[in-house]
Amino acid sequence: MWWGVAAALLANTLYSLGFVLEKRALTSLPEVTIRNPARLLRLVLGSPLWIGGSLALASGFGAQLVVYRTLPIAAAQGIFVSGLVLLVLLSARLLGEETSGRERYALGAILAALLMVVLSLKEGSDTVSHSAPYQLILLVCVPSLAGGVWLYGAAERRTRHRHRAPTTGVEYGVAVGLLYGVSSLGIKGVSSYLTSSGLGGAVAGLLKSPYPYLLLFTGAFGLVMSQAALQRCRASLIVPVCTTVTCLYTAVLGTLSFGEALPHDPLRLALRLAGTVLAVSVLLAMPKHDQPAPQAPPQPPIATKELTPP
Repeated sequence: MWWGVAAALLANTLYSLGFVLEKRALTSLPEVTIRNPARLLRLVLGSPLWIGGSLALASGFGAQLVVYRTLPIAAAQGIFVSGLVLLVLLSARLLGEETSGRERYALGAILAALLMVVLSLKEGSDTVSHSAPYQLILLVCVPSLAGGVWLYGAAERRTRHRHRAPTTGVEYGVAVGLLYGVSSLGIKGVSSYLTSSGLGGAVAGLLKSPYPYLLLFTGAFGLVMSQAALQRCRASLIVPVCTTVTCLYTAVLGTLSFGEALPHDPLRLALRLAGTVLAVSVLLAMPKHDQPAPQAPPQPPIATKELTPP
């Protein structure tokens, strides 16, 4: 179990560093959009800083495989969400981003909600499952993917309105979070093949499962969608929203899909359910628009002397 905790903390560090490096690289690039994915990829692959961030994120996915082999899904999500604190600190230090008082209270409430989920866990009574019916995984994941892509498209259409208020990126975060939630279930499924007898049998079994194809879809769409969203919005807001949606999605639907039973003790069950409801409620109440930048006061006209002919 301690290997899983260490791997989760390592994944937190890699994810936070990767998102901040990508955000910093994107600020110096021309505007990217999902409507032109080829141009987006060409621009980001030409940035060494962005490549460094993407390598950090890929390493975080590798650490996540170890986590899902040793910890229950809900426990893993409780540790993953602690990375929000590091993300906000790095965003303030490296990106110069500031969060409003309302957003800080919201992030605090989200952390409290997910702490409830962690407190609902009990070592020895929570089992780590490694398999789920493929039909159930597809029933859960396909509508989630469709909903995430639709929500992102709706947010994109609103940004093209001429007189729109500047968006904070909550809709983008929710949309990308749904895709990453599906990706998290795919990683959980892939981790079940790591200890299969024989490399050939493991690869054959993996290719017959839906998990590698879910990861390919979420990897491709998540890459394009997250980069466009990161360029437009603050990383200190969009990444916590994305992380919250991903963690809640994985903790709730992953627990049910992989058959990791909910607590039988009434207090632990109440903590887990109350934490989920609180996190979703705070997410829905977060501000949808940034305050417009204050306009500079008009400068008084410069007085000019009237020239008189000699």
